[in-house]
Amino acid sequence: MDTLNIDLWTCDVGAEAASPQAFANLLKERVLESWSKGADVAVLPEYSWMGLERFVSGEDKLAGVADLFWNEIWPGLKAELSRKDRAVVLGTVPFRTPNGTWRNRAPILCGERELHQDKLCLTPWEKVFEGGEALHVWTLHGVKFAVVICLDIEVPEISVALRGRQVDCVLVPSATESILGVERVGRCASGRAVELCAFVGVSQLVGKAESELVDENVGKLAWHAPSQSAFKHSLRETISPVLLEDGFHCLRGELHAKSLRRARKMLVETNPAHLTPGTILVQDDA
Repeated sequence: MDTLNIDLWTCDVGAEAASPQAFANLLKERVLESWSKGADVAVLPEYSWMGLERFVSGEDKLAGVADLFWNEIWPGLKAELSRKDRAVVLGTVPFRTPNGTWRNRAPILCGERELHQDKLCLTPWEKVFEGGEALHVWTLHGVKFAVVICLDIEVPEISVALRGRQVDCVLVPSATESILGVERVGRCASGRAVELCAFVGVSQLVGKAESELVDENVGKLAWHAPSQSAFKHSLRETISPVLLEDGFHCLRGELHAKSLRRARKMLVETNPAHLTPGTILVQDDA
């Protein structure tokens, strides 16, 4: 396919819902809405499923959210959202590993495959989690995707690790409580689009919740294209206003695979994705 449609959603983590399933339905309906309007991929923000926390009794809220999602909600979502030619990144949710540690995990459905991506680098307030072990690359319609969760998009080493892998699109589920966090994610996402000659889409959490992890949230939706001559006559950046209000908002990005292929074949123009600088010596002459 020459063009894929990518829908980037906000999620109102405090959206009114009478039950865990009612909240799950709100998110599922956003995905189905995207697909009905021609999207190939739908993306929900980091920590979307902490909206289940209000339904958890007892002190261990993290375990309660994980139990609600993985045992009660996930089986039904898999059955309803597994589509041969569609993909969805379902935000993130706490996941307990077999050895009892916790990961901040993004469940991914790609066609009929069940995939995941764990957050690799953690913020100071994510002390209960451990970082993931690998960055996964997956393919839909011949287009290569990577999911890079929130803080991970700010880490240059992750961009370096993707160099040369011909990743076409980096999807960034994110949750930030301040405009500074929004700026860090957004400015780095734009840089990654240039560095990797790839499309980068940002999906961010909004709304308020009774949660230590995501109590107040603010975000922007963003779609960044490479800055190469193959995209000269295209809109290379689309960024929503700062979204403080509750609700669900969507930004559609168009991924032009043919333009990506053309840009990567053009070796006579400056393109950092073609560079392999190797080890750089830093010398302090002060």
